[in-house]
Amino acid sequence: MEGFHPSKLPVCKTFDVRDEAGAQEAAEAMIKMGFAGRKDAFKVLMPKEAKLAKRIGYTITTSVNAGLRSTGQHRDVRYWTYHHDSTHYAIVFVSSKAVEGLDF
Repeated sequence: MEGFHPSKLPVCKTFDVRDEAGAQEAAEAMIKMGFAGRKDAFKVLMPKEAKLAKRIGYTITTSVNAGLRSTGQHRDVRYWTYHHDSTHYAIVFVSSKAVEGLDF
């Protein structure tokens, strides 16, 4: 995957999350929409405040994983965190099968 950067993934929905409650809501929306059969990713934007971003990141990753497990969905989801811009970090969530099918 030479030349790959998570910002290059096709995105179907972007969530602008400002707190842990928003992270939970975004995770629930992703679980409802599902990852199976998708060729695109979900993007979560978070404020560039280290402690807050860590809490949001932890909340959303564990909530997605737990939600997929509790609904019986396949949990083969990859995610990357990166600097989106001067005021945001971003996390992208995508099915591993979608990543395999992309030409990077």
